[in-house]
Amino acid sequence: MHGAKNVQISRDESNWELEIKAEFPPEILQHYRKEAVRDIGKNAKISGFRPGHIPEAVLVREFGETAILEHAAEHAIQHELPEILAAEKANIVEAPRVSIEKPVSDKPLRFTARAPLAPEIHLPDYKKIAGVRNAKQETVSVSDGEHIETQTHLRRERARIEKVEGGMEPAQAAEEAQKAKIEDLPPLDDEFVKSLGYASAEDFTQKLREHIKNEKELQAKSKHRAELIDDIVRESRVSYPSILREYELDDMEVRMRGDLERMGKTFEEYMSETKKTRDAIRLEWKEAADKRAKIRLILSEIARTERLEPDELALSHEILHAKKHRAHADPNVLRAHIAHAMRNEKVLELLEKLS
Repeated sequence: MHGAKNVQISRDESNWELEIKAEFPPEILQHYRKEAVRDIGKNAKISGFRPGHIPEAVLVREFGETAILEHAAEHAIQHELPEILAAEKANIVEAPRVSIEKPVSDKPLRFTARAPLAPEIHLPDYKKIAGVRNAKQETVSVSDGEHIETQTHLRRERARIEKVEGGMEPAQAAEEAQKAKIEDLPPLDDEFVKSLGYASAEDFTQKLREHIKNEKELQAKSKHRAELIDDIVRESRVSYPSILREYELDDMEVRMRGDLERMGKTFEEYMSETKKTRDAIRLEWKEAADKRAKIRLILSEIARTERLEPDELALSHEILHAKKHRAHADPNVLRAHIAHAMRNEKVLELLEKLS
């Protein structure tokens, strides 16, 4: 029976939630009161009575009319709210949060329900955007100045190591190595580079240039991808429930706790040192979490549109490798996490090739 009256349905655009305000007439509450009495009676343990055979008057005396009506209200919501949602054809992603006014037997039962809506992603012409951004990408090269600067850094490092090996305190050795004139630094000669596994000084300098170029290419690729994603996010229209932002905030907190642990510090100690509460820290992250949520949704939508999925053999290999380091991780969660990362990589590879 659908007995809700004065139904008001609206969308909270800021939190991307559906809000339903409605009321049930007194007779509807009384209808579900009968179910509530039966339900309470089945589970009640009252001396002198068998469960399921306790008179209503005894239940009212033991539990109170208010408790019975609250139980009736829960029954009413459980049965009636799905019909309201079905009629609205609402695409929600989580069970509604319901708040009920204190029920009174001869008055309408008012309630408010809020449910997060499924995300809506409207993609721009991401292929065109990617082509424009890719055209701006510059070729990476290594100048002689960069090459010499890196060699000088390595020579200073060799000087520092030699001073420490000679008995000097590490701090003093580092200071003297930094202050030393270039011409006084030890050379990167054959003897030294062979100790590092290179054939000759010439071989080392060539490999060093290649290494510098590889590092610059990785940095350029990372920067280019970030700019490419920013371009697409800027032109996209994304609506999503706040629970997704909370998910990103939780993930950011977990990562931060892990980073602090590796530094020998706890999250609580960090809060004490910075004089910030957990809520204040998460508030500072809100904008970044919002961007992360949008990127996650946009890349997933592009993957769906382009029908991009990770190679099963490669996925299995990555999962097997991950299990060696995360033996206690939930297998399903681990698989989903790795598949998501591999799918995103396929999306980015696709976008980078567009012209």
